[in-house]
Amino acid sequence: MFRGFSQLFSKSNKDLRHRIYLTLFCLGIFCLGSAITIPWASEILDELGFLEIFNIMSGGGLRNFSIFGLGVSPYITASIITQLLQMDIIPYFKDLKEQGYVGRQKINKITRYLGIIIGFVQAYVLCVFYMNGSDVFTMLKTSLVMTAGTAFCLWMGDQITRKGIGNGQSMIIMAGIILSMPSVFTGAYDGFVLAGTYATGLGIFFFILFILVYILIIVGIIWVQLAERRIPIQYANRSSSAYGAQQSFLPIKINSAGVIPVIFAQILITIPATIVNLTGNESAINFVNNYISYTTPTGFLLYVVLIIFFGYFYTFMVMNPDEMSKNLNQRGGYIPGVRPGEDTSKYIGNSMGKLTFVGSIFLVILSCIPIVFSMIFELPASVSIGGTGILIVVGVAIETYKQMESSLVSRSYSAKRKRLRWWEI
Repeated sequence: MFRGFSQLFSKSNKDLRHRIYLTLFCLGIFCLGSAITIPWASEILDELGFLEIFNIMSGGGLRNFSIFGLGVSPYITASIITQLLQMDIIPYFKDLKEQGYVGRQKINKITRYLGIIIGFVQAYVLCVFYMNGSDVFTMLKTSLVMTAGTAFCLWMGDQITRKGIGNGQSMIIMAGIILSMPSVFTGAYDGFVLAGTYATGLGIFFFILFILVYILIIVGIIWVQLAERRIPIQYANRSSSAYGAQQSFLPIKINSAGVIPVIFAQILITIPATIVNLTGNESAINFVNNYISYTTPTGFLLYVVLIIFFGYFYTFMVMNPDEMSKNLNQRGGYIPGVRPGEDTSKYIGNSMGKLTFVGSIFLVILSCIPIVFSMIFELPASVSIGGTGILIVVGVAIETYKQMESSLVSRSYSAKRKRLRWWEI
């Protein structure tokens, strides 16, 4: 790793450094915009409910109505919707999916337009619920500014993807979460030490324990994100003598769904509380607080079940065993000891099911540990969502590092090849 960083500053990698500088510049603009509050909407939101996860992704900008308060969260919602529509729900999206590169470009364009529309709706609903006493013109003006901020974030994400390092939208989300991480630790410090609930020495001990737990979570995330099962693949059109030293694999990650199941579960578990709090119905509020909130045993169990359910749902939606078996059959590939066709599909499906169960349990542990800390020590809501943010940050960081490493390796190979003489090639 350190060798790769030393190669980064060599003369041959000047273009890669420029890509990194562009990425850092765009992320710096995002951080600056997240701190600029809309003047006529300078309100601090105390309770965001299920929107707390989006507040963390925007660097805390949603809480104070900043120009980048929504970040790229509407685009995430739009991409989830378009992915669901490609599952034989609407034939048009299914046809676009089968068109290859051209179809993907059209889907990306539709996703961007849909993300901007969703951003405007989210911003206006936010203004209606939280901007008390404001007129319609002020709320529309605020919604347009926040929607424009979302569009600008999407544009910066595209620039990072094309001219920078990593996936642009993922990098912006990671930057927002990193901006919000100090609030997680300051909230934990206030709850353990400054609140006066515990003695000073005991509070400091709990705070250090809290930091150690987060370090263990980071180590566990790195291990799970890099872990995968490699199913051996052989090809009928390749002779064993020519390719005896090479072997193909079908890699399947333990956590193929990423952080999506946790986000879905958090949204579904907190939407009822947000709705009933807005209505003001006391009986409904008491019912939700006693049975559906994840601070209660029944709500906590429901939260765990939803994470496992969405883990299986999203994994099998993204990685279809039937399509994987079909692609292997078309390329002349097969799994040793398994018949092509339906048996291969069942074998891949069983392997994915076992790995998805392990990945779902990992997501449950990852997301529940901060919640348990918050319940026991009465910490802020941002602390309970901190584990989800760490998963996103570590995942994006690993993928970005792999891209940088592959770029350095390819450039090193090209430089060595140029130094070879023609008879040495």
